[in-house]
Amino acid sequence: MPRLRPLKVRALLDAYRRGEISPRETVDTVLHRLATTHRPEAWILRVAASSLVTRAAQLEQLLADEGPALFERMPLFGVPFAVKDNVDVAGLPTTAGCAAFAYTPGETAFAVERLLDAGAILIGKTNLDQFATGLVGTRSPYGAVRQVDHDDFISGGSSSGSAVAVAEGIVAFALGTDTAGSGRVPAGCNGIVGLKPSLGLVSKRGVVPACRTLDTLSVFAHDVADAWTVLDRLAAFDARDAYSKPLVSRGLAHGPLRLGVPDTLTFFDDRRAQDAFAATLDGIATHLTLTPARFAFAPLQQVAALLYDGPWVAERRAALGDFFDTHRAQIDPTVAKVIAQAERFDAAKAFDGQYTLARLKREADALFEQFDILIVPTAPTHPTLAEVHANPVEVNSRLGVYTNFVNLLDWCALAVPGVPRDDGLPAGVTLIGPSGADQQLAVLGARIQALFNETDETTAAAAARDADAIAASPLPIQEPCVTLAVVGAHLRGEPLNWQLLQAGARFVEATTTAPHYRLYALAGTTPPKPGLVRQSEGAEGDAIAIELWNVPLRSFGAFVAAVPAPLAIGSLDLADGRTVKGFVCEPFAVAADAAASDITAYGGWRAYLAHRALKR
Repeated sequence: MPRLRPLKVRALLDAYRRGEISPRETVDTVLHRLATTHRPEAWILRVAASSLVTRAAQLEQLLADEGPALFERMPLFGVPFAVKDNVDVAGLPTTAGCAAFAYTPGETAFAVERLLDAGAILIGKTNLDQFATGLVGTRSPYGAVRQVDHDDFISGGSSSGSAVAVAEGIVAFALGTDTAGSGRVPAGCNGIVGLKPSLGLVSKRGVVPACRTLDTLSVFAHDVADAWTVLDRLAAFDARDAYSKPLVSRGLAHGPLRLGVPDTLTFFDDRRAQDAFAATLDGIATHLTLTPARFAFAPLQQVAALLYDGPWVAERRAALGDFFDTHRAQIDPTVAKVIAQAERFDAAKAFDGQYTLARLKREADALFEQFDILIVPTAPTHPTLAEVHANPVEVNSRLGVYTNFVNLLDWCALAVPGVPRDDGLPAGVTLIGPSGADQQLAVLGARIQALFNETDETTAAAAARDADAIAASPLPIQEPCVTLAVVGAHLRGEPLNWQLLQAGARFVEATTTAPHYRLYALAGTTPPKPGLVRQSEGAEGDAIAIELWNVPLRSFGAFVAAVPAPLAIGSLDLADGRTVKGFVCEPFAVAADAAASDITAYGGWRAYLAHRALKR
């Protein structure tokens, strides 16, 4: 059956802004697709059509009342989405894939509430491997979820329904959860993007835990930039979630990325998967001129083994409490068998596991002294439903070879489509980085996705531009920062802007100084730079165009130390009366004998550069 035209986050938002569609039209499209879906097993609960129509009408009235300004307040206006059914939505049952466990929460999960407040439209709740225990998508009394295009193959799990709901074109994005790869394997199996954030970046309050210390919400979308748009909204510190952490972004690396690939790769005799991964690496090396070097994979394999063969399986048992004993018969037999392994571990073994992990983590983290990003197959093979049925535990375990270690090591990951297999099934790669490297992964992920986008040149070109857009859009800073005014070579699109991005800075706004400054084109600077000089009282000056950036305090000192003379960081007065830190220039550099040109009349550095370009 041919794929439906996908619903995409940013495409919908652009269409709303242009007045080409309405939320009611989007809801009608979703309802029609739900009525004709060939993957009904992807859903456990759908919001009533009447409620969706009401939600659409409310959004339309808000737009009529507030006009285009509403899109700033609601950055996901009218975008349809789904959530995995281990995530709470007030008034809707949460089953976690087990009817006997079901309850109806009175409070919506923090992350979902943020999406709703941003104007997104919740369509329903999706199927999953019961209690998020599995990577196959078959361990559910609501039905095994099949791969979106191939009836005989698994969807991957545990976030099976969320991935398929996106891949089939029912919703523009969906929330999954990820403990051992549940937000990545289904993405790879269905040819979409799966974004697994750094632990603590997204609140998991209101999520039924699998392993509470390792869980995170994840995002499924059709392209990396859409997933990044959603994560921008989700990333917020939640004081009521004990595992929520303020974001400490690593910023962007400058220069060619150093990629690492495992020195040993296993595909369990699946030649098609092996060939697809090799072809993807070849494409990256050829078109992005990034050739991965080998790293020792054995320590990561040892970490992965701890998840199910070590005491962390006891976390899954703790999450279920007495329910595991009182309702054992209602639990999927394979899930029950996995969780029952907790009986092999006592408190002493739990501490032994922590000590082992701490030792291995020190060794694993050292990889990022040699590499910026690790790249692995998202999954080493793509089994059939029959293969899983015949050997449910071993086949499931194979799917976690390249995923199980990531959350234990407190790393982030991003699954993106790559070269498909020669049997028509999708295949993909996963990018892995240390905690806080989410933006770095997204920038490279967008570039990789653009390489293998075969739809048309226009779409591929747009996907390529996504990387630059993500690079210029770091996540909201959740740590102390300094507002910095930049006036010249650090402006967006100018040659030193990378220094701000490397520092993890985030653009705030374009504005102007107070009207008592003069701007000069300095002589002999590379790249060309302007100098901003405040005029003494009574001297003639003007307002100069600038940009404001929030720079994390932890990286501000290093940024300032790199500023060359005659420039310096001082205090600037803004047109609205604020005073911020910003680039200023020592007076000697603009003295009469310094060969600097007064360019104040142009009102800013960009206007001066544009004039100079016209004269050439």
